[in-house]
Amino acid sequence: MAKGIKDKVAIIGMGCTRFGERWDVGADGLMVEAFAEALADAGIERDRIGAAWVGNALDDINVGNSALPAAHALRLKQIPVTRVENMCATGTEALRGASYAVASGAVDIALAIGVEKLKDTGYGGLPLRTKGVQNDLWMPYGSAPGTFAQLAGAYAAKHGIDAADLKRAMAHVSWKSHQNGTKSPKAHLRKAIEMDKIIGAPLIADPLGLFDCCGVSDGAAAAIVTTPEIARELGISNPVTVKAIQLSASNGTELQFSDWDGASVPNTQAAAQRAYAEAGISDPRSEIDITEVHDCFSITELVTMEDLGLSDPGRAPADILDGRYDADGAIPCQLDGGLKCFGHPVGATGLRMVYEVYNQLSGRAGDRQKDNVRIGLTHNLGGAPFNSVAAVAILGRMD
Repeated sequence: MAKGIKDKVAIIGMGCTRFGERWDVGADGLMVEAFAEALADAGIERDRIGAAWVGNALDDINVGNSALPAAHALRLKQIPVTRVENMCATGTEALRGASYAVASGAVDIALAIGVEKLKDTGYGGLPLRTKGVQNDLWMPYGSAPGTFAQLAGAYAAKHGIDAADLKRAMAHVSWKSHQNGTKSPKAHLRKAIEMDKIIGAPLIADPLGLFDCCGVSDGAAAAIVTTPEIARELGISNPVTVKAIQLSASNGTELQFSDWDGASVPNTQAAAQRAYAEAGISDPRSEIDITEVHDCFSITELVTMEDLGLSDPGRAPADILDGRYDADGAIPCQLDGGLKCFGHPVGATGLRMVYEVYNQLSGRAGDRQKDNVRIGLTHNLGGAPFNSVAAVAILGRMD
């Protein structure tokens, strides 16, 4: 019987580039930048890496359809290198591959790296392979803002929430991310925005305004993983370990049957339940100290708080306005600014989330550092609420 990978994998090094409009460097340079930081953090020679997983979702022009550009750029030593793609959950998928390889005993040390070079396309939203023409695989029934606006409408209808109250809670989500982003040196957007400006911004897809939507960025992030035993041999007495990585992909029932109410994301719920079981977490509200979730839109973060079991059904707006998820709240969320402000280079996002949790657990988050961080959670969501891939990772320490 499967027992999961709890505490079988240690993260010994991580790296992350500055996210943003990186006209100064190509995709290969971004990978080198993130990899160099991770390698220095781990304190190992690159020849010790036994396999690598490269996450890249949309950037076929700069990265290609294989893993060879990464193998070349990083000068990896003729090892297995695999390119993975799973929509916006691609970064976590890369970490899952590397972690499973180590947990299985296939390799001693593995690399996960995610990269995306998106700003060169000149397209304002997700720069699809067809450069703006609708792509049925990614967003088959409308634009990204349009589909997530439907999530907001369904949520409000199900829970009887007034439109103005929901708008204020969504605005607080964005306000919080902008506040946190000012303390994140590698973030794409580092400017605080006042609530009135967020609420009064032009509508993109009702009720989502301009500041309810994240943009896209260039960037890369990387993680080097091994066993806790090897980590100790390297001098890391109590390493950051992977407690769980779980992924759930839609099987189409949301679109094909009538039992889904459109007010939640079932795949987030499924991935979270399995991750909690794998990590041995029985009460996430008291056991999880920080979260990084997929705030592609403010409504997504709001609904995710309930899907993860951190807020009761219909209570997330009140919890958000009460400050539960603020930097000084009970369960801080998006301490680095999230997708909204740190940025969203699709293939790197999941690993960027892990990078923040890893730094918090290591006491290296600078002005963002929280006290007594023991357990951190990341949540990645790809696709639309009704056609999604959700990934949940939980990190902590052996003790």
